[in-house]
Amino acid sequence: MSYPHLSRRSALAKLSGAAAALVAAPAVARVAIKQAPVVSLSDGVLTIEFDSGMHSRISKAGKALTAMEPGEAIRLGDQRIVDRFLLVEQTQETVPGGQAHHLRGTAGGGIEKRVSVTFLKAYPGLALLDIRYRNTGTAPLAVDGWQTATHDLLAHPDGAWSFSGASYPDRRDWVQPIRPGTGQRNFMGMNASDYGGGTPVAVVWRRDAGIAVGHVDVVPRLVSLPVAGQPTGTRIAIAGDEATVLPPGGTLTLPPVFLMVHDGDHFRALDAYRRLMATRGIAAPAIPEPSYAPVWCAWGYGRDFKIAEVLTAMGKAKEIGLEWAVLDDGWQTSEGDWKLNPAKFPHGEADMKAFASAIKAGGMRPRLWLAPLAADPGTDLLRDHADMLLLDKDGAAQNVSFWDAFTLCPAYPPVVDYFRGQIRRILGWGFEGLKLDGQHLNGVAPCYNPAHNHKRPEESYEKLQDFWKALYDEAISINPNAVMEICPCGDSFAFHNIPGMNHTPASDPTSSWQIRLKGKTFKAMMGPSAPFAGDHVELSDRHNDFASHYGIGAIPSTKFTWPHDPVNTTDPLPPGGIVLNPAKEALWRKWIALYRVNMLSKGEYLGGLYDIGFDKPEGHAIRKDGRMHYAFYADRWAGAVTLRGLPPGRHRVKDSFTGQPLGTVSGPEATLPATFEHFLVLDTTPLDGKTTA
Repeated sequence: MSYPHLSRRSALAKLSGAAAALVAAPAVARVAIKQAPVVSLSDGVLTIEFDSGMHSRISKAGKALTAMEPGEAIRLGDQRIVDRFLLVEQTQETVPGGQAHHLRGTAGGGIEKRVSVTFLKAYPGLALLDIRYRNTGTAPLAVDGWQTATHDLLAHPDGAWSFSGASYPDRRDWVQPIRPGTGQRNFMGMNASDYGGGTPVAVVWRRDAGIAVGHVDVVPRLVSLPVAGQPTGTRIAIAGDEATVLPPGGTLTLPPVFLMVHDGDHFRALDAYRRLMATRGIAAPAIPEPSYAPVWCAWGYGRDFKIAEVLTAMGKAKEIGLEWAVLDDGWQTSEGDWKLNPAKFPHGEADMKAFASAIKAGGMRPRLWLAPLAADPGTDLLRDHADMLLLDKDGAAQNVSFWDAFTLCPAYPPVVDYFRGQIRRILGWGFEGLKLDGQHLNGVAPCYNPAHNHKRPEESYEKLQDFWKALYDEAISINPNAVMEICPCGDSFAFHNIPGMNHTPASDPTSSWQIRLKGKTFKAMMGPSAPFAGDHVELSDRHNDFASHYGIGAIPSTKFTWPHDPVNTTDPLPPGGIVLNPAKEALWRKWIALYRVNMLSKGEYLGGLYDIGFDKPEGHAIRKDGRMHYAFYADRWAGAVTLRGLPPGRHRVKDSFTGQPLGTVSGPEATLPATFEHFLVLDTTPLDGKTTA
């Protein structure tokens, strides 16, 4: 039996897996046999054309974005790539909410490919792809991997940008410009012992159009979503490397996939993904009012905090307008046992309850730090319950590097029950929320611990979302307004975990740029009024960039100390320290007051109005209470800024930060001369009685 294939692609595939080959492959390896399309499927925005070999071309509103190329392929056990199938049948049917088209093809008489393309009226420009391969031969067929939705977005003179939903230990930007020769595999599993998981979507876009792909399964899948810069364009795909053997008549069914064309940056694609996944049962829960309250965290004192200094600084936090007081790492004897540190709480639970009561008496809300699924070697927990560990094929534990701990298996019922008990215990002390913290929270490796009786090792990875939902449900059953914050330090947040949280921070941002791009991404993935905190402002540019919190509708957060800098901290102090000196206090008060007046975090973030990659200066817009709010960012800017999304009519404009009036403009789009350093935040008020919807 023989199969047609592209020899140069096959040679590359022999060197590495499907996803890696996609990143590494030179442009010439993607040249397909040129044939006219024989099938054209469209919803009026997205058009997918297929030729007689079932290669495909993607167009948006009649403009081709890709060449005719092999969108799907499987890699056989002998490393041959099969990517050409003779199209033999096409049918279509009306389905709830849209139209489905079914294509069937064959390769060498031994492999059948079926592709279903479904357009939904509620999602113009988006198609659902369901793909299956069947062994129609007489002998078993070894398959080493597959790839689908594989396309090169044609090059544009202005270049391209990308969003990648994978997690990496270097905590790289989720949004990056694409250059020839650069690329990422974007594996959704573990990319280090304690960094993994993410949002299974990749987006590449030019100034005029973009392409997004991802899977829409209700559980996370161990797939890759590679993006790569090529001389002729930007490659995007979804791929899997799990080997299987198909018996005669056996079928390989790929995860359900979406393919989308769109305008602007990644926001519209992720927003559509969020809405689509909500119809499948994966959505953010109802958000309680306390989730939007501004935050002070005691992490400025590190693990060596003293109760007296925390309560003293908390008083200052209340005075300047903050509402949450978060006690961070250091209250416990170890990760795993979660016993109270006797040096800080000598009378045990009585002292902890008194501490939570003191925070409430001071007019603030107490929240406590916890690192679920981490257990230190030598703890009583691991001595008595070693069965809780997540183990790899060789019986080794998975490391959590920051705490020198091991990972527990989230799919093992005793682990779930243990941490449900911790939630009851902490809320019983009087805390009103938890900060669930650690880079290991986002994803875990497949578990081979024989004590767990997993049907498949991947259950640990797939059921992590159930673990978080169990903890969330436990907390809400006790206190319906409990805030459950998940902070997967530096990871690209795992979308499937969203039902188990009602608050998230920027999660250890390395720059103000990361704060803003993460905020835009979360407002797409959780909803336009998502409760996203900017994390400690001390982690931002210049260590005081509240403008990057305020302008994207983020909740302000800080870890200042007062009245002195801390003596011993885990994190090094920035220049000038983190003490709230008089100059800082004036600035902190101003931004926190501005936040509390406008509460832009509860407004409608309009992420489709500005392209975070191409628009200069970088722009963001929020609609709130009949007014439009804008934020622009650049190191230095002298020129016009464009106000998009205004309703028709005249509007008064002022600088939100200084209060200075800046004249009037007319909607729906206006330009305004501006000169600024770092940021400009604006507030518009309609003058003719018309308000935004």
